Amino acid sequence: MSNWHELPRAAFDLETTGRDPQEARIVTASVVVVNGRQEIVNHREWLVNPGVPIPDEAAAVHGVTTERAVAEGMDAATATAEIAAHLRDLFQTMPVLAFNASYDFTVLARECERHGVDPIHPAPVIDPYVIDKQVDKYRRGKRTLSAMCEFYRIPLENAHTSVADAAATVAVAQAQVTRYGAQLLVDPIQLHGAQVGWAAEQAAGLQEYFRRKDPAAVVDGSWPLRA
Repeated sequence: MSNWHELPRAAFDLETTGRDPQEARIVTASVVVVNGRQEIVNHREWLVNPGVPIPDEAAAVHGVTTERAVAEGMDAATATAEIAAHLRDLFQTMPVLAFNASYDFTVLARECERHGVDPIHPAPVIDPYVIDKQVDKYRRGKRTLSAMCEFYRIPLENAHTSVADAAATVAVAQAQVTRYGAQLLVDPIQLHGAQVGWAAEQAAGLQEYFRRKDPAAVVDGSWPLRA
């Protein structure tokens, strides 16, 4: 299945209460499935009451306040179970794309632990963030999803809503295949394994850089799920 970019595939994105994936709670989640022409053929979205206050900083990014989440959101345990079950089913037949996957899948894993939901084993995952740092190592500038959309000339409307970010993730991955070709056109399971190694190497390089100022600095390179 080296032509995965021409076959059905999914994309997953979360908006949350914070930056630390070990502590953040899910506020919104989106999973889109596209066909070989990048047309969305299925879309599921969840608005979740995380059970904790949503910091103003986070609400300013994704637009969901504590008041709205309490009034309109699903129970966190129910939503977590539904998200995990949906992804588990998709992984049986297609790769799931996620930008900076180790964040989203770690948040989901911690939520599963909190609510007694069976964990998922995310594979095969395709992560345009890890890929970009591998195929274009020395490009200067940010590597956020917005920055990559600008670099690859992909329109991004409603950034930091989970459905828009999921759709943009698909488009960025497609642009990377178009630009870099052969090294990405391998079976998704093989590409998943390559990204495990790439992410570890990238983290090691960043850790070495940080240790010039802080000898105790540690950068976790586990992917797509942090311990």
